[in-house]
Amino acid sequence: MTSRLDVQARAAAGLRALEPVLKEHPALVGFDGFIDSIIRVVDKRHDAERFDPIPSIAGLGQRILGAAGMSCNIELVVTRQKLGGNGPIMAAALAEAGLPTSYVGALGYPEIHPVFADFAKRADCLSIAETAYTDALEFSDGKLMLGKLQTLGDVNWQRLKQADHDGWLNKTFGRSSLIAMVNWTMLPHMDTIWKHLASDLLPSLPPPKHGRRKIFIDLADPEKRTRDDLAAALRQCASFQPWADVVLGVNFKEADQVARTLSLTTVASERDTAGLRSLAQRILETLRIAAVVIHPRHGAAGAMTKNGHVDTAWFDGPFIEHPKLSTGAGDNFNAGFCLGLLAELDLEASLCVGTATSGYYVRQAGSPTLRQLTEFCATMPGPAV
Repeated sequence: MTSRLDVQARAAAGLRALEPVLKEHPALVGFDGFIDSIIRVVDKRHDAERFDPIPSIAGLGQRILGAAGMSCNIELVVTRQKLGGNGPIMAAALAEAGLPTSYVGALGYPEIHPVFADFAKRADCLSIAETAYTDALEFSDGKLMLGKLQTLGDVNWQRLKQADHDGWLNKTFGRSSLIAMVNWTMLPHMDTIWKHLASDLLPSLPPPKHGRRKIFIDLADPEKRTRDDLAAALRQCASFQPWADVVLGVNFKEADQVARTLSLTTVASERDTAGLRSLAQRILETLRIAAVVIHPRHGAAGAMTKNGHVDTAWFDGPFIEHPKLSTGAGDNFNAGFCLGLLAELDLEASLCVGTATSGYYVRQAGSPTLRQLTEFCATMPGPAV
């Protein structure tokens, strides 16, 4: 059995080899866009500056339930405001690693919102709609994302075509080694966009400079969508496979939702690493796509087709009990895993790069450069017990 340190060394070596050719692997990400307010919920306030936050989601739930039939005042303290959305956070992480990155989505309309100004300097951006907003209430055991999403209805194929000056879409899709399309759940017209891409655009694209093009898809918590909608979306994801290697990325909760939709046996615990590996393989074989990755908080499982055979793997991540920032950790995992694929790493080492990217992000409240990521892969802390 390969040791964890051996996998870390292999991942770090692959990232070092990627660095000289990084510019030859452009990425395109879309289509959402949010302004995120990172928020703590006040439990006890001591003075104008000092307060104790409610530590857990359960604690907030008890506070709310205790107000039933009466009322209560809940104070929210915004600790940080930043660019948000699955797409912009993932794209920002890829750009920080040095990948030539393009973005299309809801970054402000008709002008890009100032919160995305720095991002727009590091990525080639096409904004087609006004941004949405998220209040991210953070706790020690998770986060509550409260979204205001009305503007995302403007993210549609008609807007894309109207904004497509000088053939930006064809040129950008055509040169991209990686295409990431995320947050299907909150984009009501994503299905139509996918259908047009599959019928009108992808079949005509030239191959990328290196290997086969990769399409990464993150559904983003589809609980509020119907089972029929999710089933149709999964079929649409699989329809891209003739034109690119399709990779489906899900967290533990999303994996359960996908499994139930596909009538597969689910996994009871995110600590059941063998069960997660098996579930990733069963989802992959049902959809007939190239790879499936499942990332619970403590690590990541995956399944990948290679030379007609399905490999599965698990990697224990560098879990931290008290992160500086958790909103965006999954998107950073996705960026890191895709970097591993672009570096042509095996599945286990790609999972290592994914968990290292999210592990760095939650510790530093920011995404790593490629060299920082390489160093963190080689030296990252051991798994939590």
